[in-house]
Amino acid sequence: LTPLAPACLPAHHFIAATACQEADYGWMIRHYCLKQFQLSMEGIGQRLWCDWDETVGTYGELTNCTALIAERLDCYWPNRLVDEFFVAVHKQYFRNCSPSGRALHDPPNGVLCPFILLPVLVTLLMTALVVWRSKRSEGIV
Repeated sequence: LTPLAPACLPAHHFIAATACQEADYGWMIRHYCLKQFQLSMEGIGQRLWCDWDETVGTYGELTNCTALIAERLDCYWPNRLVDEFFVAVHKQYFRNCSPSGRALHDPPNGVLCPFILLPVLVTLLMTALVVWRSKRSEGIV
């Protein structure tokens, strides 16, 4: 052993004792944070998962939970596990949501039909008017 080896051994034990235990952290955020989030989301109902006003509180609690557990376990936050965890949460709960937070869908037929039919009818009417006027002006020359 080199003369530095005895000095490095205590440092190694200190680093090992204070380093983040990723396996424990991953288990805790899944079993504490995710379980509570799942219960809250079930209470909200799947129809409202994309309504940010309904989910922002629950999502904030999930975020805070992961940060508090990271702090207790001396883990950095955010970290790779948190990123992977939130990607999985988004894939499960928010995959069908639009970026604006509101589900996009067509307006009711009573609103949609006039916006479709009116331009079509005006186009046909204008075409007929141009043809009629051009035939009428041919006879005048």
